[in-house]
Amino acid sequence: MQMTYVFTELKQGLRRNVSMHLAVVLTLFVSLTLVGLGALLKLQADHAEEHFGKINQVVVWLCNDASKASTCTGGVTPAQKSAILKVVQDNPEAKGYHVESQQTAFEKTKRLFGQQYQTKLPADFGPDDLRESVWIDLKDRHKADGIMSAVEGLDGVDSIRDSRGLVGPIFKILDRMQIGSLLTAGVLLMAALLLVANTIRLTAYARRREIGIMRLVGAGTLYIMLPFLLEALITAVAGVALAAAALSAFEYFAIVRGVSDLRLMPWVDWTDTLFAIEAAAILGPILTVVPTLLLTRKYLKV
Repeated sequence: MQMTYVFTELKQGLRRNVSMHLAVVLTLFVSLTLVGLGALLKLQADHAEEHFGKINQVVVWLCNDASKASTCTGGVTPAQKSAILKVVQDNPEAKGYHVESQQTAFEKTKRLFGQQYQTKLPADFGPDDLRESVWIDLKDRHKADGIMSAVEGLDGVDSIRDSRGLVGPIFKILDRMQIGSLLTAGVLLMAALLLVANTIRLTAYARRREIGIMRLVGAGTLYIMLPFLLEALITAVAGVALAAAALSAFEYFAIVRGVSDLRLMPWVDWTDTLFAIEAAAILGPILTVVPTLLLTRKYLKV
């Protein structure tokens, strides 16, 4: 296979359709960035759910040595805890539950504050300063009065948090932003596919004489298609690189330098951003190379 010819055709194809390739790159850049932002918003919703509880959950905080509630005389005893769990198990409004230990609560607090702010916590701050909790899943998120009144006032119960009112607005905002970004990305991805198809059609028309001669002399299918595939791969790499830069800039300026000081919930971190970039890196080549493989057979008749 004469690779010199392939690279010469690749260079000419990129130069001949530079404006069309730029349009594909920019469309891919914007659409992949929106897909990545949609993934980050989904991960942010997961972090909020992990921290506050699901929208259909009620959290019961158990007493610790620092509790001042009238139902607390120190840390919750095993007998008090068993009685509380029995009430939860027998309540018809409860679908299920899990107990979060003081150590788990401590780990979540450390993650919320981050490495930088952990130094501002008291030196002797540890799991015993936090409270064990029971996270109750509701069968119907509109019905929680029964389980809350049944648990409230039991010995060993410090307080009750109704997660529905707390996390409902947060999830609503995150869900709308995620749906909006993914819908916009879907429209732009469709535009990118149409641009790829148009680019291949124009390129095939411009090279129709050379391609006809190559078919007459017995050139292989892969040999004829290779310049088109390389063009698609280059545009995909450029679009993914720009999207990765945009997502990294979002993480740095919007999260690290922006809202990370607000200790409301754990925010998406660089690990989450890397996951979003990997998703864009997989989706980008698929959006250009696969259509190219299919459309070259139609326009080149190889």
